[in-house]
Amino acid sequence: MSTSSPARKRTRWEDNDEPEPTSEHPPPLRRKPKFTPSSASVTPPIPSVPRPLSVLGSAKRGPPTSKFVPPRTAHPPLLPSRSVYCYERLNQIEEGSYGIVYRARDKQTGDIVALKKLKLEEEKYGFPITSLREINALMQCRHENVVGIREVVVGDTLTQVYIVMDFIEHDLKSLLTLMPSPFLQSEVKTLLLQLLSAVAHCHKHWILHRDLKTSNLLMNNRGTIKVADFGLARRFGDPVGVGGMTQLVVTLWYRAPEILLGATSYSTAVDMWSVGCIFAELLLNEPLFQAKGELELLSMIFKLLGPPHHTNWPDFDKLPLTRTLNLPPLHPPNWRQKFPYVTNAGIDLISRFLTYDPEKRITAEEALRHSYFTESPLPKHPDLFASFPSLAAGEKRKKPFQSPSAPQRMGNYKLLTEFDLV
Repeated sequence: MSTSSPARKRTRWEDNDEPEPTSEHPPPLRRKPKFTPSSASVTPPIPSVPRPLSVLGSAKRGPPTSKFVPPRTAHPPLLPSRSVYCYERLNQIEEGSYGIVYRARDKQTGDIVALKKLKLEEEKYGFPITSLREINALMQCRHENVVGIREVVVGDTLTQVYIVMDFIEHDLKSLLTLMPSPFLQSEVKTLLLQLLSAVAHCHKHWILHRDLKTSNLLMNNRGTIKVADFGLARRFGDPVGVGGMTQLVVTLWYRAPEILLGATSYSTAVDMWSVGCIFAELLLNEPLFQAKGELELLSMIFKLLGPPHHTNWPDFDKLPLTRTLNLPPLHPPNWRQKFPYVTNAGIDLISRFLTYDPEKRITAEEALRHSYFTESPLPKHPDLFASFPSLAAGEKRKKPFQSPSAPQRMGNYKLLTEFDLV
């Protein structure tokens, strides 16, 4: 007899049930016993003595502070988290490994937001460190191309915690599959510039995203993309534990070769490899490395870039899993065969993204200054991008109107004359 896993417990907010309303009229207060003057001794009033103005002024000023300390009004007050019932649930967008994302409306302001419910039912050691890292990274990396975090709201129990973020209409992966035609070269440049700007901002604040892919890039109807899903993000440069940094990061198709070969110490170069895969996906309108496993992914990388050796990757032999590989014979990279319609500057940029040696891989700041973005065609302004129906909002593409067919000439067709109308 097969045993089925228990169903996930739903909250009243997910079922659109409102909390029980409280009584508007509070219970009547008990009357205190009347005070009689005979029960207490009456003391004569003490005459007030006027105090000098200098004493009053010193009492209001308080202790002296440094001029470099901002006033107390500049610090945000400590307030409790609002309830999730301040939002009206509209629909569920998607469910991932770390949470469920809903589209909701703020009942006070009417703003449409995205609520991410954290999966805390099976947590044994309190609040998960991945969620703390996500909230911390979103608060530190506020940028026009990074999804904005608004607040954290709670439900009825301690396991119902929601992250409130800005709602964006599309994600780039589903948009690529729905578009009737791929992005133009000028549009690809605009999207890549925005992505590089966000990644450079995160790296400047010592944050590694570690899961850059097209499904984590959100795009609104005004041509602006925003990096989302910081569930695997963490600070780099901090002291790393005994086991080093984990290798279970980055979705397989966008994973850098040093992580595939067992590196336990890595830096911003892993994000730049993912940016190169996204760049290639925008050009090809399909993922660059569609592998089913890590060995197949390595063979596809070796086929495109050529096998690694001491010239293009000096520290290749020091990685833990290099001894288990059977390298193919040496051959040059096949960039032109893979991207026949890309300019030489575009081939140079993508080859610098997808470089074996992490020390030689281009950074986000260097990529923003590449000559690919200054040659023709120039990047298109985001306001000129086309808009599409949002799947996250439940919108559907309208069917085109069927135009009437052309008239068919019959054999016995007669034209009307003025005599026929009499």
